[in-house]
Amino acid sequence: MRIPVHPDVEERLERLEIPWNDYGVDPYGVSKSYLGPSFTILRALHAQYFSFEAHGTEHVPRRGRVMLVGNHSGGFALDGIMTIASCFFDLEPPRLAQAMVEKFMNRLPFASQMSSRLGHLTGLPEHAERLLADERMLMVFPEGVRGTAKLYKERYSLVNFGTGFMRLAMKMRTPIVPFAFLGGGEAVPTISNAYRLGKLLGVPYVPITPWLLALPLPAKLEVQYSAPMTFEGSGTEEDDVVVANVEKVKARIAQLIDIGRKRRTGELS
Repeated sequence: MRIPVHPDVEERLERLEIPWNDYGVDPYGVSKSYLGPSFTILRALHAQYFSFEAHGTEHVPRRGRVMLVGNHSGGFALDGIMTIASCFFDLEPPRLAQAMVEKFMNRLPFASQMSSRLGHLTGLPEHAERLLADERMLMVFPEGVRGTAKLYKERYSLVNFGTGFMRLAMKMRTPIVPFAFLGGGEAVPTISNAYRLGKLLGVPYVPITPWLLALPLPAKLEVQYSAPMTFEGSGTEEDDVVVANVEKVKARIAQLIDIGRKRRTGELS
């Protein structure tokens, strides 16, 4: 069954600054025929199912290489999905955020082809470097799988960040736009993670909610973008230098999360 593409999605697809060939495919294998139905579904989630708000969109560069670096909010990668939707629907002109996916995705039936057709590549350094060299938008979650495994009570917290994104940003002279995503923990309030079941299914874990299945509630979701941060260097610096830069980004994201938390609880006027 083919999903009809919404006219708004078609119009925004045409304004993506991507070098499509005659078949609607770009050099990375991203396909308009896949993006159209995908963004049509995301449009319904973005505009209708979730109460979605984007703050600070003026901080996201309209063109050129940029790395979006944010937090996972628990359950599964709903945060990544909706941030991709935000970049497509909330930015002018629209941009395609391309994510580095976990390697286990390539082992799932049809997932590897689907993710690549939508612009998402296995998280290998050479893939990321090529994207940035081509002035694309790269989305990174330095918490990795540990971040999506957060429980409901941990939804406003951060776990340790990897350092690979920072070395990449320094090497490729790429501005980092930190962002905070809030509401994923409310949409998928995880009370535990079934790691053994996940292993049987070929995934890191299966989130368990009060109603067992991790079907998201129509919660209020928010993304808060921050002003870009730039870091000098070559990416080959000593670990302590790189870690110090990572901590600056992590602190900025923590600040954004706290602002969002206060806004959601009415502590901000």
